Amino acid sequence: MQSGRIENGFRLTKVGVTSVIKPVQVARPNKVVTLTATFDVFVDLPWDRRGAHLSRNLEAITEIVDETVRNPVYSLEDLAAKICVKLIEKHEYATHGEVWARADYFLEKVTPMGRKGLEAFKLVARANARRAGRIEVRKSIGVEVVGMTACPCAMETIREDNPVYASLKGVPIITHNQRNRTSLVLEEPDGHDIEADDLIEIVEASMSAPTYEVLKRPDEGRLVERAHARPRFVEDVVREVLGRVLDAHKDLPDDVVVKVKSESEESIHKHNAVAERVATLGELRER
Repeated sequence: MQSGRIENGFRLTKVGVTSVIKPVQVARPNKVVTLTATFDVFVDLPWDRRGAHLSRNLEAITEIVDETVRNPVYSLEDLAAKICVKLIEKHEYATHGEVWARADYFLEKVTPMGRKGLEAFKLVARANARRAGRIEVRKSIGVEVVGMTACPCAMETIREDNPVYASLKGVPIITHNQRNRTSLVLEEPDGHDIEADDLIEIVEASMSAPTYEVLKRPDEGRLVERAHARPRFVEDVVREVLGRVLDAHKDLPDDVVVKVKSESEESIHKHNAVAERVATLGELRER
């Protein structure tokens, strides 16, 4: 049925399956990490073909992922790239393939008062393949981080409207806080190794403050103090991430694409605030 020809059709840019869950073995220095990953995989469809063979998408995922049991991959983005190539090989009519992989990830973090604990983050990997005589692949690695922002606007409004605070120019005072979720996705060219841990550090450092699962009262006080010392709009967070990416990855070429999105769950509104930038590093270097 899928191979049937149709008249007066239209090319479709994405046909595929989503939310495929698989265990993945990733080799890290001195250990192998098992990730529970969720995959979304797509190919394009010619105008004259009725449908795509979706079972081939599942076969591509299964064949590559099962191989990681015997030979762990180096990174989630490398795995996504291998699946993307396999997609193009299996769908002989396709010219483009796309794979997204997402997984929970844990890092040991230290609270302001020195308490150690494992904190949760999200890993994001993307691969795009294009058939142009040979199969060309571009891959990206990214992270999603939950932290907090303190509102600069309310802080200044309170300072200006209250004589008690008016003289405290430059001193952090009360404001409202938001839970902030920021994602950073960065293309990884061949020959370059980008560590997810470093991306997490960039994003956390760009917020008003990180968040932690377990905080005792001294930790809470120090964390709130830290956040209020660095009030941030979502726009500030995005720009801070972009600047830190440029500083940390001066060796990456100009055509590398970076995407940053920051969303704050407002505490005094029923809506959220969002800011985003998608650009090449060359565009960012030109400001």
